[in-house]
Amino acid sequence: MQKYSHVKLSSTKDHRSYFRTKTWWLGLWLMLLGELGVFIAYAYAPVSLITPLSAVSIVASSIIGIIFLRDKWKPKEFLRNYVLSFLGWGFTVVGIYLLVTFGPNAHEKLSGRNLVSHLLGWPFLLYLLVMIILFCVLLYFYKIRKMAYLVVILLLEALLGSVTVVAAKGVSGMIVLSIQGNLQLSYPIFYVMFVIMVATAVFQATFLREVSELYDPSQIAGVSYIFSTTIAVTAGATFYLEFNGADALHICMFVLGSCIAFLGVFLSTQSKKKAFEPYISMDVIPDLRSMFAKSPVQPELSGSFYGTLEHSANPAESQRPEVLPEAQHEKTSHPVLASKQD
Repeated sequence: MQKYSHVKLSSTKDHRSYFRTKTWWLGLWLMLLGELGVFIAYAYAPVSLITPLSAVSIVASSIIGIIFLRDKWKPKEFLRNYVLSFLGWGFTVVGIYLLVTFGPNAHEKLSGRNLVSHLLGWPFLLYLLVMIILFCVLLYFYKIRKMAYLVVILLLEALLGSVTVVAAKGVSGMIVLSIQGNLQLSYPIFYVMFVIMVATAVFQATFLREVSELYDPSQIAGVSYIFSTTIAVTAGATFYLEFNGADALHICMFVLGSCIAFLGVFLSTQSKKKAFEPYISMDVIPDLRSMFAKSPVQPELSGSFYGTLEHSANPAESQRPEVLPEAQHEKTSHPVLASKQD
């Protein structure tokens, strides 16, 4: 809905800012409502089950985007450009079915005492130590060595996201218990996890903003889902011991479902794009066509892109100034000047 608001504003003479439109605010409230639903779901289901289901939002966004923001493709062009998306949706549905069927079903009530015991357990302490070391190494390469690779930034974001998910589940569980009559807000662990949840979410959004300025959103969506889901499931299984008592068959089928969902999301974000056009369409800017109705505005493309220099074997020759005939004659008619020039 937010993207639809931007597209509608750009195609009309409306000069309002996007945040002054009802459509944009409707999209914002729908997004916040969805995130609130995910936050509440952490109190009732394992992290290893909720986090992979974020693939539903990616598939739904791509389907709604085609419906609301569709281009005027012909049927054959439409199938050719979105065949990978259709295939990815199918894989995603199969992967989600396996995740829900063979995922962990055990869930404990998250009281303050349970959270403290999980926090001080050796599995999570070991995981936290490894995560801190890996985060510092990646941050060194990103900030000091200036290695702004997609994998590096998204791994930083995924590591922070795993901490956000673990803290959000604890906060959500304690709030639900408090609403049910078992007050948990007196435990200091509640406020510690709330601060951790907010702080890591803010830094996570910072890394997402930085990577969105450097790479295409289709690349970010697939890789971010794979990294975030893998690390968040590992963190949930380590902190909350969600796979305790699970047999080998359920674990293997869960891993298989995750891999199929990863493949589906990756294919869903790899739809074909339009070829690059070396000129600007007049329909992009309103009323531009009427300004030049009496004379042509697009020059002929004589072997070069619009707005670029003529193609030549030696680029330096295209920047060399021409010598006028008078100057050439003056150079040859004065021997003294000619010798000095030589």
